[in-house]
Amino acid sequence: MKTLQLVVFSFLSITIFSCKGEKKEADRENNTETVEEEKMEEQTKTISFALEPKSDSKVSGKVIFTESEGMVNMVAEITGLSEGEHAIHIHEKADCSSPDGKSTGGHWNPTMKPHGKWGASEGYHKGDIGNLKADTEGNASITFATNEWCIGCDDEKKNIIGKAIIVHQGIDDFTSQPTGAAGGRVSCGGIIQ
Repeated sequence: MKTLQLVVFSFLSITIFSCKGEKKEADRENNTETVEEEKMEEQTKTISFALEPKSDSKVSGKVIFTESEGMVNMVAEITGLSEGEHAIHIHEKADCSSPDGKSTGGHWNPTMKPHGKWGASEGYHKGDIGNLKADTEGNASITFATNEWCIGCDDEKKNIIGKAIIVHQGIDDFTSQPTGAAGGRVSCGGIIQ
């Protein structure tokens, strides 16, 4: 009888400790998932802002930057453009106060490279996004992604905070220095937190 009691007691003990172990493991897995989700939320940064008309244009729009896992994605929706291609760049200062948008300074170029098409082996400015195409209604959009930018990091060669988005009247030819001969600045928005 004592042997039977000992066997039953041993079996119950093993079952109880086994269940506690499974619960601890499940709790550990749930905590790990929660921590990973919180880290992901902390690591995703988003900035959105409006583009305002400049140089007596009617060009406006919205820009959204999102940073996640080392990549910055930019989405810009613009209205009021003339049909065709228009340059879009990041400029040095988030100051859109002047009527012609020139208060933003030149293209953002922290690496002191020549102006060019993004990714060109000869070099390009960190602000040389490129061109977007407006339809017959004057609407245009562009999506751009890079790991060469960051939102609010300590690397001044990557940090886009304090810069501005400028939309130009003309097309960027990717060769004329230092601007790509893109013409007047028709819309501006500061990248600020």
